[in-house]
Amino acid sequence: MICVVHAHPYPSRSRTNRALADALRALPGVDFRSLYDLYPDFDIDAAAEQKALEQARLVVWMHPVLWYSVPALLKHWIDKVLAYGWAYGEGGHALSGKHCLWVPTAGGDERDFAPAGIHGHPFADYAPTVEQTARFCGMRWEPPYVVYDAIHYACHQLPMRSPVLRHLRRHHIRHHHARQEGNFAITATFWDRLFRTEIAAKRR
Repeated sequence: MICVVHAHPYPSRSRTNRALADALRALPGVDFRSLYDLYPDFDIDAAAEQKALEQARLVVWMHPVLWYSVPALLKHWIDKVLAYGWAYGEGGHALSGKHCLWVPTAGGDERDFAPAGIHGHPFADYAPTVEQTARFCGMRWEPPYVVYDAIHYACHQLPMRSPVLRHLRRHHIRHHHARQEGNFAITATFWDRLFRTEIAAKRR
């Protein structure tokens, strides 16, 4: 059994995470647990979550990266579910030997996560707290599956149903044609103003 703990604050608005979630839900042997759907009031049923983890051989933590960390509900889930005496400490061996896979989605590409990039550090620099959480509970840490450039991928590959999202796609594609050297992840005029990447409107 694979237990996927999914934490997206706005699952109905998600594009890349929703595509991953839909694919995983359809797989046999997967217990998909969307935390923001299960616990919109943040009142986590720790016993139910622990039971799900006990039945799994692989635990997957999947979420968008928010301010270089996990979403608030996932952090709360860690605090409540990975309890002393169950996940660690005296008698806390419930997760020992289980495999743990981290699947974070990032809006930027790998160049953004570099010393010269906008974030100033490689993505691996933000992983130690998540990795140590798994290792502290006796889990076997697997190499993370980092989904870079999620916004860029969504603009090209996923359906844009609302007028706002369709506008973002058109704006993004204009950057492809007007600036071949880069700025491909720009999806809104706000970011254009911030990064000074405005594109002059075409004359008709």
